[in-house]
Amino acid sequence: MSLAIRVGGRVGRPAAEVFDAVVNPKKLSSYFTTVGGASAPLVKGTTVTWWKDAPVEVIDLVQDELIVLRWDGGTDADNVRYKTTVEMKFDALDDGGTMVTISENGWREDDPGRRGTYLNCEGWSNMLCCMKAFVEYGINLRDGMFLSEMRGVPAEAPDYEKLS
Repeated sequence: MSLAIRVGGRVGRPAAEVFDAVVNPKKLSSYFTTVGGASAPLVKGTTVTWWKDAPVEVIDLVQDELIVLRWDGGTDADNVRYKTTVEMKFDALDDGGTMVTISENGWREDDPGRRGTYLNCEGWSNMLCCMKAFVEYGINLRDGMFLSEMRGVPAEAPDYEKLS
């Protein structure tokens, strides 16, 4: 058995618009992969790069409904990266909005795996909030949010941990 996380929330726009905010590299780079951007659109069977050097494999993609990705989301006790799987679901709601659910699984059941679930749960929650602000209001919530990103370095661990 492996460790997993799931976050979700409503975005007040149609599923096609919310889905496009993830698959379109210009849009994704405007609110999530802000340092280094996203190299290309998400297309099933391809590998894109996020944040200059993070390869992201597109395992499955169903237009306006589902994105499944695999990437180096885990780190073991020897600091060696391993693959986790991310699934994003986009459910159209009767009110015209979209329920977005993001899950990630595949972490090992050890201390680094537990830390990875904690950090990535925080990261996907942040991404979802940033997506909502960007899609609904055109606002980039990440701007000035992370000290590392203000220096041009992608965020990996919370900046506040270094301040304690």
